[in-house]
Amino acid sequence: MTPRTRIVLALGTAQTLAWASSYYLPAILAAPMARDLGLTTGWVYGAFSLALLVSAALGPAAGRRIDRLGGRDVLVLSNLIFAAGLLALAAAGGPVLLFAGWAVMGVGMAIGLYEAAFSTLAGIYGRDARGAITGITLLAGFASTVGWPLTALLEAELGWRWACVAWALLHLGLGLPLNRFLVPVGTQPAPPAAGPAAPATGRPGLDRSMVLLAFVFSAAWFTSTAMAAHLPRLLESAGASATAAIAAAALVGPAQVAGRLLEFGVLQRFHPLLSARLAAAAHPLGVVALLALGGPAASLFAVVHGAGNGILTIAKGTLPLVIFGAHGYGERQGVLMVPVRFAQAAAPFVFALLMERYGVWSLLLSAGLGVAAVAALLALDSSVATRRA
Repeated sequence: MTPRTRIVLALGTAQTLAWASSYYLPAILAAPMARDLGLTTGWVYGAFSLALLVSAALGPAAGRRIDRLGGRDVLVLSNLIFAAGLLALAAAGGPVLLFAGWAVMGVGMAIGLYEAAFSTLAGIYGRDARGAITGITLLAGFASTVGWPLTALLEAELGWRWACVAWALLHLGLGLPLNRFLVPVGTQPAPPAAGPAAPATGRPGLDRSMVLLAFVFSAAWFTSTAMAAHLPRLLESAGASATAAIAAAALVGPAQVAGRLLEFGVLQRFHPLLSARLAAAAHPLGVVALLALGGPAASLFAVVHGAGNGILTIAKGTLPLVIFGAHGYGERQGVLMVPVRFAQAAAPFVFALLMERYGVWSLLLSAGLGVAAVAALLALDSSVATRRA
């Protein structure tokens, strides 16, 4: 096994654990948490939204730390913080500790999810990190596939509190050793000459390209978070039966992995802007099919949406690297993720309100955001991007 393969496997496994025990946790545990604490599920999702906001606030600082000193120790710290947050949730007796536990989880999410892993790889491989970034997203694409059934099993057998404890122990016994002993520290590439995309200070500038990328990623993750929260209901609104809607929604995960395999194989030969443009167009095309054909197109919509979302996850790591280069990559990722986390926090609530009034036609909002994202990506010139990198 080559060192590069070992690093990708270690980071991919650790990322699967991180996503499964944080971002994908409320889908299974929100109801039992709320029931046991005497709260509505809205309180639990509100606490989860707090975690996303904490992650947004701390992301740039975490990126700067990785840029200066490498990502290994930051990822190790994330395992400790995730474990602490999960143990706090397990001990919660009311809303105060519930919100405190999720706030701690937000710190872990700021320093332990894709942005930190991508920045670590940029520090190790520089501009050649695209393949490694794709590799870890291929593995971590199974986070919900692994995490949801495992969390449900733990909750059914031991209760939600012990499920949180079990995930905490996995961070200490699996995630921490993987990040500490199999991931090198990484070195930051030398800073480029001062320019509009990389000022003399080395800090990322908020130029036109940064604004366009921030919009693209915010639109994409608003849509993906809204779909994760409401997709079965949306498909039922389109005319699919409850069983067909759930079966179609289950195709999103495999479709994401298929999209990433497409990026890893065929699309890797092309500029990542092409991949991103095709991926951003996928959701609007799926919406057109679903609105035109109704329930029979439910599976087609889920597959097209999932594949596009899977490729955009990779683009979130590769586009900033290609456009701006590796220097300052970590902080730039943190800055780009600030509006993304706010969009994620708002998406389930906003889409729920729209669905109450418009049903499946709420998808016109997400389709419009997708079209606008394609336009923003078309405004990014690939020749300039290559020259800057």
